[in-house]
Amino acid sequence: MDFDIISQAKTPILEALWQCATRTNHAPFYTPGHKRGEGITQQLIDYFGKAIFSADLPELPELDNLFAPQGVIQEAQELAAAAFGAEKTWFLVNGSTCGVEAAILATCGVGDKIILPRNVHNSAIAGLILSGAVPIFIAPEYNSVLDLAHSITPEAVAAALTQHPDAKAVLMVCPTYYGVCGDVTAIASLAHQYHIPLLVDEAHAPHFAFHPKLPTPALAAGADLSIQSTHKVLGAFTQASMLHVSGNRIDRDRLNKSLQLLQSTSPSYLLLASLDAARQQMALYGEELMTKTLRLADEARNRLSQIPQMAVLHLADKTPGFLALDETRLTVTVSHLGITGFAADEILHQELGITAELPSFQHLTFIISLGNTAADIERLIEGFHVLAERSTKESQNHLTPVRAGLAKRLTAEAFNFCSKPAPTTLHSPLTPREAFFAATETLPFHQTRDRISAELVCPYPPGIPILMPGEVITSEALEYLQQIQAWDGYITGCTDPTLSQLKVVKVKVVGAGLAKDASLKQ
Repeated sequence: MDFDIISQAKTPILEALWQCATRTNHAPFYTPGHKRGEGITQQLIDYFGKAIFSADLPELPELDNLFAPQGVIQEAQELAAAAFGAEKTWFLVNGSTCGVEAAILATCGVGDKIILPRNVHNSAIAGLILSGAVPIFIAPEYNSVLDLAHSITPEAVAAALTQHPDAKAVLMVCPTYYGVCGDVTAIASLAHQYHIPLLVDEAHAPHFAFHPKLPTPALAAGADLSIQSTHKVLGAFTQASMLHVSGNRIDRDRLNKSLQLLQSTSPSYLLLASLDAARQQMALYGEELMTKTLRLADEARNRLSQIPQMAVLHLADKTPGFLALDETRLTVTVSHLGITGFAADEILHQELGITAELPSFQHLTFIISLGNTAADIERLIEGFHVLAERSTKESQNHLTPVRAGLAKRLTAEAFNFCSKPAPTTLHSPLTPREAFFAATETLPFHQTRDRISAELVCPYPPGIPILMPGEVITSEALEYLQQIQAWDGYITGCTDPTLSQLKVVKVKVVGAGLAKDASLKQ
């Protein structure tokens, strides 16, 4: 580690907050209204105690200013930059969502192109709407054997850059929800050849910098900007994240102004203090904590692999778009047991007290972090033994080999559909921003063919959006969505969860263009 351990022992925000929270002979005439817990309802006190509310304070002089830090926040962010391997770090109290949005706003304006995966997080779509940028979508690599979408490849990025040399940025997701990492180094090199930055949604990787057995962090691999959800696998409060920058390809002043547009002007100091403390914990004890976590994950992976008809994602499963694996992430294939991931998740959660991070059609994904214990692993293993035993006795939610094969084929069809050059927003009548601000109407599902989608519709499987705002709705897209629904797949983004209706832009498509007598504005 290239940082000063003595300095990393400090927690400037946490210490200042504690001093403010515990001082006596003080009359508070500032927000919040509960006045250091004195006005909190008794029920909250009974549930959580009173002490936490005394630390729920605003931007007092001693606590610095998040938007113009010169005191404890500045010091804490500098310590975080050193610990996580960045030149500059910003604390985020609106989650990684605002970090991804700010990254796009800082690099792209109206009409600017950005290259990004088709299966980006919703926050990236929000960033497109806010900035007015034009997405150049790349399909992630899909492993049909594992039924998992991985990262985008350098080859796909190179092809996109050749076709769109005027792009202003490249954005990738690394790692995926399943812990799969793409080739950040190669993709960064390609972006830099065109003098543009590589932005990495690294929400699930704040721990990578603290153990040699974990994948290389994005900045260390050559990325210019990364966003990390410190709360997802480290010890910060939910919603507490960080944005890291290195190099000179990012306009830091514009990035700072973008964050000011998106962050709350009343930041929670509890969240900020938790970021400060989480950084200290990892800087001082990170390798030790990650060694323990990796040991638990290895035990879970090995023991689950011994259960008949159980498959667990391994590094040996590497294919294009799969360069490395975060082995603290456990993805288990349950379809061989004759049940869907959704059915398995319900049994584990409702009956056995085991809750996964992410269920999908054929898999369950679990996050093993520094907060897990050996007892947790034992409970997990026992839960899967129960599932395995039950699968031989029950037929409910049963998947015959034919049905399982069809489910996999449907997923492959979705991936192939999303891999085609069209529909992409570049070839679409409207950008996501234009579709968002356009007048819309809601139509019966079967009447939406050849209309422009006003919604982002994403089915699981494969977790890749079938419809994006601004894209023309095709018959193939409608048919696929119906198939997924018939198989009890999970579809997100629709205003109508039953999918009997879809929201579309009022303007109609005429030939290769838009109807001239229709207005985009409400």
